[in-house]
Amino acid sequence: MNEPLEAVTGPPADGHVRDLTTRVFLALAPPDDAKEELAQVLRPAYAAYPRMRWNRIEDWHITLAFLGELPVAAVPPLMPPLAGLAARQRPLRLALHGGGHFDERVLWTGVTGDLEGLHRLAVDVRTLVRECGVSFPDRPLRPHLTLARSRRGDHANTVEAADSLAGFAGRGWEAGRLHLVGSNIGRGPGPIHYRDIEAWDFHRGAGGAAGGAAGG
Repeated sequence: MNEPLEAVTGPPADGHVRDLTTRVFLALAPPDDAKEELAQVLRPAYAAYPRMRWNRIEDWHITLAFLGELPVAAVPPLMPPLAGLAARQRPLRLALHGGGHFDERVLWTGVTGDLEGLHRLAVDVRTLVRECGVSFPDRPLRPHLTLARSRRGDHANTVEAADSLAGFAGRGWEAGRLHLVGSNIGRGPGPIHYRDIEAWDFHRGAGGAAGGAAGG
């Protein structure tokens, strides 16, 4: 379900929307059954490592471009060009696979499948956003879902949890929507919660519908 910008950022304190900011990124999301499949595999890790800061399953996503903190007023102009890009994009066949960690602090599962198409889409998305006048850090695309973060002093738990995912090979699914996501929630010690600002279906070919992905 898409959220109005005010629902993502909170109501303006003084009525001046231009003064508000929100963290924004563009992403793909696995469908619910693919996420549930991974959640089942993670159940032993949830029980074994309760001190890790586990992301909510509804927040799992594959980031294509992290735009960072933007003025709320800068977001609506991005929507028509992004809608046009999505309308030209074919669904991508992907799967969740394995596990790993960043610096023994961030636990993730990887992505396999049409990685060439995924990288092309990320380039197209980033180019379009820059053409709209929005600058953002140019980080290399490392397709993954962030699952959890360690607490201070518990880095061994992240490594062990990553090892437990080594044999995971999820079923294939079609990424069929582009998600524009925002959040200003959870910037303290708690987990960050995300909300779709908007999402657009990819091109539906003559052979059938694009595979819709739930969540954001």
